[in-house]
Amino acid sequence: MQSTTLGRSDLSVSPICLGTMTFGEQVDEAATHVLLDHAVARGINFIDTAEMYPVPARADTFSLTESFIGRWLAARPGLRHKIVLATKVAGPARGYNWIREGSADLRAHDIVQACEDSLRRLQTEVIDLYQIHWPNRHVPMFGGLYFDPAKDQPVTGMHEQLEALQQLLRAGKVRHIGLSNETPYGVGEFVRLAEQHGLPRIVSVQNPYSLVNRVVDNGLDEALHRHGVGLLAYSPLGFGTLTGKYDAQGLLDPAQRGRLSVFESFKKQRWARPESLAAAQRYNALARAHGLAPTQMALAWCYTRWCVASTIIGVTSQAQLDENIEARGITLAPELLAEIDKIRWEIRDPAQ
Repeated sequence: MQSTTLGRSDLSVSPICLGTMTFGEQVDEAATHVLLDHAVARGINFIDTAEMYPVPARADTFSLTESFIGRWLAARPGLRHKIVLATKVAGPARGYNWIREGSADLRAHDIVQACEDSLRRLQTEVIDLYQIHWPNRHVPMFGGLYFDPAKDQPVTGMHEQLEALQQLLRAGKVRHIGLSNETPYGVGEFVRLAEQHGLPRIVSVQNPYSLVNRVVDNGLDEALHRHGVGLLAYSPLGFGTLTGKYDAQGLLDPAQRGRLSVFESFKKQRWARPESLAAAQRYNALARAHGLAPTQMALAWCYTRWCVASTIIGVTSQAQLDENIEARGITLAPELLAEIDKIRWEIRDPAQ
């Protein structure tokens, strides 16, 4: 699989990244190792995880995914240097009172300690890409739509967080840094502070990007391009809605074992909005009308977007992994792309 350089870094990553949020919840450890082995065999060298994984986040499974990956690496001597390993420090509390006792702030020493803990679980000496999972400041995200200045609270600022990340880089514990669930303002401010104060510069931003959520195209794409920051597109299948599996009976189909069907908490999130499901049905019908499986069209669209450095896929089986990888060879006709844009013009981004 041809690799690409991530932002202004020296990281050479596969254009498909294996996301791991299902490992430890829907996928047990033995199956996790099989999927990781198969991904590497198929040419994927980029693995993304987080201290809070798996999801849905629960106190008794916190950090389990990193531990699975660490034991996988430990059992395969020589593999670590072939893998680009990314993980994330969780942002301020979102009801997760088992993470830093539910702190509403992500302080410098929290970042350092979280990194140390991830290194231990991952059984590695260095993390290739260390990311802040979500902003410390008030930002509308994970389904939020509007910025409200009244919700601002005094928290640790970007400058202090960058100083903590610089400490980790200088200690050789982190190679590069990135952000996740960020806004154009956040990207620009992190870059400005880094350049002004000689602090580490972000190389990537990990944000949702799919047919049902193209908020990246509303200004973040330009910010990433101008600043030389790579986009890691997550949820390219809209949490499974763009596979077509929910088209016939919605989220209540007992035959479906997708996350939106299995977990009640996900049914309350942006991907499960009636508008999101209706939009996905339109895109899925368009794919079938052009002789494509919905998964193929949704992934081929994301894989070929100019702003995407690598697309993060999440799977629970080898069949899903193969299907997702093989969609990369599909080229969508200009006429089909125009029809996709026409639907988006009418419905915008229901899973924002």
